[in-house]
Amino acid sequence: MSSSRPRARFGRGPVAFAAIATAATITLAGCAPGSSGPAETNSVDVSTELTTEDVVLTIADETGFPLTDDLAAEFTRQYPNVTFNVTRDTFANLTANAPKLLASDTPPDLIRLPTIGDTVKDGLLANLDAWFDAYGWDSWSEAQLAPLRMSEEGIRGSGSLYQLGLGYSITGIYMNTQLADQLGIDGPPSTLAELEEDFATAKAGGVLPMMEGDKDGVVNFVVQAAMNQYADPKEMMDWILNEPGATYDTPGNVQGAELIKKWADAGYFPSDINSIDYATFVSRFQGGEGLFTFNGNWAAADTQAKMGDNVAFFLVPPVEEGGKYVAMGAANSFSVAAGPKNLNEIAFFLNWLHTNEEARQIVTDVTGASPGGDPSQEQPTVAAGSLIEDALAMSAQVSADDGQVDFMANATAGIYAGAIIPESQLLVTGQISGQDFVTAVQKFYEDELAG
Repeated sequence: MSSSRPRARFGRGPVAFAAIATAATITLAGCAPGSSGPAETNSVDVSTELTTEDVVLTIADETGFPLTDDLAAEFTRQYPNVTFNVTRDTFANLTANAPKLLASDTPPDLIRLPTIGDTVKDGLLANLDAWFDAYGWDSWSEAQLAPLRMSEEGIRGSGSLYQLGLGYSITGIYMNTQLADQLGIDGPPSTLAELEEDFATAKAGGVLPMMEGDKDGVVNFVVQAAMNQYADPKEMMDWILNEPGATYDTPGNVQGAELIKKWADAGYFPSDINSIDYATFVSRFQGGEGLFTFNGNWAAADTQAKMGDNVAFFLVPPVEEGGKYVAMGAANSFSVAAGPKNLNEIAFFLNWLHTNEEARQIVTDVTGASPGGDPSQEQPTVAAGSLIEDALAMSAQVSADDGQVDFMANATAGIYAGAIIPESQLLVTGQISGQDFVTAVQKFYEDELAG
């Protein structure tokens, strides 16, 4: 069906940031945390002065995310005595194998760790509180830091700091505007029902409504986006942060999952969705396949480079027109391995990427994300009319609506590979109901936390 209705369009606005690192030296009686704090061994002098000795820092990161390479190159340009060895693996593998990597004889100095899990209790992560004090990170946004903390009771959201972000993400929908024009769709939808109308219009016009993939679980950008429009954001966050008594089996989550089943039955997903991984669905969308794709701001720069002016990026629309926006968003979270080796150098690097002008610009240029840190610092510059400018405006809108929700895959260490991926593969091919999906994920969650 053709659409000529007026559409909600999102305003653009600049963004800015800069902080001065303090220089101080204190003594920490151990940096490898136990169940609630630093271990009794491996004491280290905490310093904000970078060593002048030659150092090689190791980073374990996700496949397909070049930010760490770019940051490492810039850091080495500024500090030639520090070089990096960056290794990569898939999101699912990193999530599953992080404890083994951290417990090895040669753990990475810094590791992409979406879920803390038992790594704090097992003494595998460095407690960053001493560097938080030494560098004055208390001026940074506590809302961004809260999900990176863990309490003595093992509850995320408060307590000591065990992670920092390499950029802070927001997710939304990319639209191929060239295909939209051909279909008579004149702009982003303003409600979830209008989005469904666009899916139907695309299907009737012989265009794939959504280019998505679920070989590695990334269709859950779509699944959680649907849930977020019906669920209570606080209830979802409580569940992700492992608050006692929190549950995934809520009416809103079931309604969102049932909507995914409806879309699957209507043929809105690729027929081979479970054989398509993240990199493939991104490249296929950028190559012109699909009217929409659900993805994050980290893909903004590359998508614009590939598609030019033929793409738009916008927030998932609410159920009711004019309603508040709710979106997945989280830190691109990294943790530091426990033990005294290179702790000060890694902390210096983490502080640098939040405060250094060139580093902050790289974070935004590569990911489309806010670099975080002190909100009073000037934000990086972005090109007017770019997807990155849109992404930053989207982040501001979600913040204003208090609608940011962490990725549900970050709830426990094993839930992504153990439940979300296999169950979503059944859901998006219409083999189970939305209630079946929610029930299975909640059961896995309970079993894992009980273990």
